Amino acid sequence: MTTLRTAHEDPGATGPGVLEARLTGLSRAEFARDFWARTALLNRRAGDFSDLFSAAAVDELIARRGLRTPFLRVARNGATLPDTAYTSPAGVGATIADQLDDTALWREFADGATLVLQALHRTWQPVAEFCAGLGTELGHPVQANAYVTPPQNRGFDDHYDVHDVFVLQIEGTKRWLVHRPVHPDPLRDQPWTDRRPAVAEAAASEPYLDVVLAPGDVLYLPRGWLHAAEAQGAVSVHLTLGIHTWTRYALAEQLAQTALATLREDPALRATLPLGVDGPGGDLEMVRASLTAALAQADPAPLFHRARRAQGRPAPLGPLAQLAAVDTLGPDTPVRLRGALAPRLEGNRLTTRAGWLEFPDTELPAVARLLDGASHRAGDLGVALVTRLLRAGVLVPDDERAADGD
Repeated sequence: MTTLRTAHEDPGATGPGVLEARLTGLSRAEFARDFWARTALLNRRAGDFSDLFSAAAVDELIARRGLRTPFLRVARNGATLPDTAYTSPAGVGATIADQLDDTALWREFADGATLVLQALHRTWQPVAEFCAGLGTELGHPVQANAYVTPPQNRGFDDHYDVHDVFVLQIEGTKRWLVHRPVHPDPLRDQPWTDRRPAVAEAAASEPYLDVVLAPGDVLYLPRGWLHAAEAQGAVSVHLTLGIHTWTRYALAEQLAQTALATLREDPALRATLPLGVDGPGGDLEMVRASLTAALAQADPAPLFHRARRAQGRPAPLGPLAQLAAVDTLGPDTPVRLRGALAPRLEGNRLTTRAGWLEFPDTELPAVARLLDGASHRAGDLGVALVTRLLRAGVLVPDDERAADGD
């Protein structure tokens, strides 16, 4: 069996971010050099993740939050069950039929089904905050699912994901069999189901890694790495953080889109091909030359930043708290930039996940100041400007500084 390098058993918490302090036990440079998008990493006893998720959180979400599909799916013996097997209306005033039915879910779980709580970065605040911080640190968007598996059961057969994953074992233990990729670095539209025979053949060979994860362990797998997992002697709960990595292919797509947008404005390229044409003929070389020139001049950066903004959401915003902040605003009110906005100030335009705004030259220095993410007095920025940005959902009150009386 291939020797697996593991992270330091005592990762400490001295690193600047969650990647080192809570996930890998390695410096950012070490992880980037030796593991990121390359190979598996096992970090034993990375820490206690009960602040993020727990068995109690599973019961809370299923029994009391009124979740609907697709926030949960159910799998047994390698197959996903139809939504109708575990959803139903919820009585008077809540007759929507795709709400989770906790009784039906209990019966499926007791019969060996795995419960998959999806998009926890939208439904469970501690996980949402963790994912937002990790996504900012990595520069790639992060989602989170929880997998809850009864003892001696597995939810899914050997497969690969089209995104990188960090597996955080929360409760119980789970045995993982990991194999090298049959299709390295798959794109989003290249799922494992397109390569079932190759996946099955590889899964029958000696694994790269055969390990039982215990609470506090973390496993990193780049996209394309085959894996299957089975709960051991108790219920297993683990978090999977999915890293939806940007690729060079994605940049190529955006470069091509930018070039094509330029060619749309060229009358020669919009011209009709000759009557009776049955092939590209001599027009192909002219089009090729025009496309090559457009590619050489194309700047895909605006499209890249738009796409990145679209893959994430800004930090939560409470409408009532925001209205109170507007109504009570004064020169001494502390405010700060809303989290996870992905702001960019280009010329006189500020573009964020909450929309875009344009400013006169006189306000640009104040706008540039608030982009540092620090707390600022409204009077230092300009009360009228702060009012506009609060109403736009770009600024939020800095409640911590206000509580400190600073």
